[in-house]
Amino acid sequence: MQEPFRQEYEFCPRCGGCLEQKVIKDGEPARLVCTNCGFVFYLGPKLVAGALFEDKGGIVLVKRGINPSYGLWTFPGGFVERGERVEAAAERETLEETGVVVKAKEIVGLYTYDGLVPAIAVYAAEIVGGELAPLDETLEVRSFAKDRLPWEEMAFQSTEQALKDYMRTSP
Repeated sequence: MQEPFRQEYEFCPRCGGCLEQKVIKDGEPARLVCTNCGFVFYLGPKLVAGALFEDKGGIVLVKRGINPSYGLWTFPGGFVERGERVEAAAERETLEETGVVVKAKEIVGLYTYDGLVPAIAVYAAEIVGGELAPLDETLEVRSFAKDRLPWEEMAFQSTEQALKDYMRTSP
């Protein structure tokens, strides 16, 4: 059986009762269960959407202006809102961080890692409007030639993996 998780929540979102870790079904991890009403609080991954696209012959990356990984490079992206299409989230986050409007095309990959909450969906995209500029949560926006990517300054493992997958499939 899986190791117990760090309990992030103490109270039931339905009735306010205390949550405790409890194995509901053999072979599955412990779940948070309300001691008052029996509500099962299933914790799932948080979905992140990102976009990889090119401008002036190079791949556009943003230098993060927030933690985690402040000052390091990644593709524009962020959390998907409840009820939002993943492609729309990638487009929205790109506009918020870079000032350009993109159209998400095919998925580059879905990246997950043991012990980490986010699942990262990365799309290839194309610019359809706007001008590149560092905006919300971004220190810098830059277009890098494929042979001059800042590999030693990448923010996340998913950044490196998605870039490698993108370059393998793009001309």
